[in-house]
Amino acid sequence: MKYGVVIFPSKSLQDKANSYRKRYDSHYALIPPHLTLKSSFDATDTEARELAGKLQTISEKHNPFTLKTIKISSFYPANKVIYLKIEPTSFLEKLHQEINGELKVRDSNDYAFVPHITIGQDLSDDEHSDVYGSLRMIDMEHEETVDRFHLLYQLENGQWTVYETFRLGKEV
Repeated sequence: MKYGVVIFPSKSLQDKANSYRKRYDSHYALIPPHLTLKSSFDATDTEARELAGKLQTISEKHNPFTLKTIKISSFYPANKVIYLKIEPTSFLEKLHQEINGELKVRDSNDYAFVPHITIGQDLSDDEHSDVYGSLRMIDMEHEETVDRFHLLYQLENGQWTVYETFRLGKEV
């Protein structure tokens, strides 16, 4: 089964992202807007339970943090993906590295970590150029506190659902 680790932003940021995703993102119906901490990987049910334990330990070592979107950007020409750029922070990088270091499973994608929330993908060259040209002018600055991340699994129909949620910081 496929698994992944993500941060779901607040409802208000998801609503903003979805206002574009429903038109420009072919995965709109499969998963809510998210920031990927660990790309999709294969694991057994037993491995998933072990991974959940490791993620719980990681979550307890980190406190909630501020997530900021700063603009709309694109991975073009490497990839025709349009996204909300997340301000990179040492905290986010450390969390990503720790999760990926602890979960020693091979990613299906080997990309550098660029914190983002996808709002458009699988567009033709012309569509990408037109959409990105108009969206990059929009002010998308937003700031919020993130206090959890999620281990997801993929259903047979391609949709992703939460396997377990991990709150940042020690539970009191």
